[in-house]
Amino acid sequence: MNLSPSKLNTFLFFKLPSAFWCGVRVKSISNDTCVVAVKHRWFNQNPFNSMYFAVQAMAAELTTGALVMLKIKNSGRKISMLVANNNGNFTKKATGIITFSCHDGHLIDEAIQRTIATGDGQTFWMKSIGVNEKMEQVSELNFEWSIKLK
Repeated sequence: MNLSPSKLNTFLFFKLPSAFWCGVRVKSISNDTCVVAVKHRWFNQNPFNSMYFAVQAMAAELTTGALVMLKIKNSGRKISMLVANNNGNFTKKATGIITFSCHDGHLIDEAIQRTIATGDGQTFWMKSIGVNEKMEQVSELNFEWSIKLK
């Protein structure tokens, strides 16, 4: 079974309903890249008529987390995953459709190989960039993932 955008969006509905109802949707996923989009609307806005930062964080986290899920599935091993830390910068008002991209899939392969070889948990940072429809960066969020063998 492949992790497709459709399967990940169904997963959102059942396991992360707050992200689903805010409009967060996976658009594409490959071995090294995941793209997620969310549209600014009344339901996910802040009092300043732009997208609430937590909605941006949900979309950005999904770009990284979906890649971790894909790599763990492909490893054939039972590995747990957890966000250990995060930080972000918000540089422009987020309105319209905001698209988040993470291109750090290669970092996960290295961490999975190390955790399988050593049996020790591993941590690694992944970055997701959010851009508006004019391709202007609106936010950059970083997530430190922790993985370990079950």
